[in-house]
Amino acid sequence: MNRSLVSLRSVTPEDARHLAEVWTDVIRRVGPEDQAIDMEAVVIDVLASDHQRIIVAEYDGKFAGAIHLEHTTMSAINREPIVRALSPHVLAPYRRRGIGTALMESAVTWAEELGIAHVATAAVAGSRDANRFMARIALGPYAVLRVATTHAVRSRLSAHRRPAGAGHGKQLTQVLAARRSLRKSRAAAES
Repeated sequence: MNRSLVSLRSVTPEDARHLAEVWTDVIRRVGPEDQAIDMEAVVIDVLASDHQRIIVAEYDGKFAGAIHLEHTTMSAINREPIVRALSPHVLAPYRRRGIGTALMESAVTWAEELGIAHVATAAVAGSRDANRFMARIALGPYAVLRVATTHAVRSRLSAHRRPAGAGHGKQLTQVLAARRSLRKSRAAAES
């Protein structure tokens, strides 16, 4: 399709509902109304900031996708400046029309304007297409962001904690007993 059908612009408060739709898989898991309210707050914050932008992509005049850009640092402890291109998403009917490329070009352009040498982004781990796209445009893995509920992490941490005074002897005994049981099961199955 003709590339001229793709246009980019800055976000407006009226885009909140569209942003909630395009980013539904990466924003807070609540109802559509609450997601739209969240996006309204995000837009207000972005419009008031010199370090953030949301770029909206339109295809033939219709909302097709968006990207959140932020001038920040590589991490809280690595002060290397970057432009973080967060959630470059394109609505399904508009994919494979150059919109994702245009959104990422906006991130690179802003980084160049600011004299920043690095652009970073994140793609949902299960999104094969998004991860392939990012790899094609030279974005390699830098870190893996792992997320779990506080409760799940607490449960696993508690499970790994050894009782006071417990030594390796008890664990070794349990491992050996489990191996003996497994050998007996295999021997019985072979007979």
